[in-house]
Amino acid sequence: MPSGNDSGPLAGHYGLSVAVGSAIANDAFLRACRGLPVDRVPVWFMRQAGRSLPEYRAVRGEGSMLGAIARPELATEITLQPVRRYGVDAAILYSDIVVPTHAIGFGVDIVPGVGPVVEQPFREARDLDRLRPLNPEADTPYVLETVGNLVAELDVPLIAFAGAPFTMASYLVDGGPSRTHALTKRLMHGEPDLWAALLDRLADLAIASIGSQLDAGASAFMLFDSWAGALAPDEYRRFVLPASQRIFAELGSRGSGPPGIHFGVGTGELLELLATAGADVVGVDWRVHLDDARERLGPEVAVQGNLDPAAVLAPWPVVAQRVADVLNRNAGQPGHVFNLGHGVLPETDPEVLEQVVELVHGHRATV
Repeated sequence: MPSGNDSGPLAGHYGLSVAVGSAIANDAFLRACRGLPVDRVPVWFMRQAGRSLPEYRAVRGEGSMLGAIARPELATEITLQPVRRYGVDAAILYSDIVVPTHAIGFGVDIVPGVGPVVEQPFREARDLDRLRPLNPEADTPYVLETVGNLVAELDVPLIAFAGAPFTMASYLVDGGPSRTHALTKRLMHGEPDLWAALLDRLADLAIASIGSQLDAGASAFMLFDSWAGALAPDEYRRFVLPASQRIFAELGSRGSGPPGIHFGVGTGELLELLATAGADVVGVDWRVHLDDARERLGPEVAVQGNLDPAAVLAPWPVVAQRVADVLNRNAGQPGHVFNLGHGVLPETDPEVLEQVVELVHGHRATV
């Protein structure tokens, strides 16, 4: 399907000039994403900037998250905090997957303790008109300014990101977080043509948003399909995969463009399908052992993960053993980015994550 943003000012760019290691002192993350040899296993953490850091709580203040994201100096500082503290091998932009839909005026907000909430959920064909194309320079200039600030300061790659079409649709249709995704699945099965049109619009938003971040200097990107694990493989293949494939294809993943990561939670049954979307790297949560994931995905796909986020709450000897288990299951193969199997929990002790980074960087595989 053609992208509604193909004629926009950013079309055809999407950071394709970014080469592995270009102007970046520490390129281990980019090399691992490409399956190239590295001197040490690179590591970063999803939600590494956030409530677990006292310095984050000190600067974040009482305002809304979307308000903080819209302040480039603040968003820059928050993105940099975990890089300084942990010595991780990549930074991820401080932002949120709802930023594009919020910026185009769909009526999405982030409610503390709840998550994304939609004032008027998507219900019928005329709601497609509310999903206009994103013009990053006009709609999200603060994101581009933040990326520019970060690229000027970082000596590690910056990861751009967006929400995958299914996950974004689940919020827009159900009106907020849902355990069952009942309304989303009703639309998906009951009105497949409207569903396809919705996902096409959301793919356009993801392409424009990620593309603008890459053009501003980010070196890699990640597509978060957080709720894809709610789907059976045949549902994912029919109703979701085509839109995600278009995103990775248009952004140049598995080619001369920036490496792309595909991640979902509870997606053990979907790992091979996540790879067929065209990502260079598939994120693996803690429910699948890393060696099993590598066997299923094959040598052409890098992996990211996959320590249980709750495991780092245990005493350090237990944490160290769990970290070593993940690393040993990879058995020294190239193409591994160490991470948690999901985001850092708010109650995590930052000093433990500092030790995790040190342990990963010093690890030598035992087979």
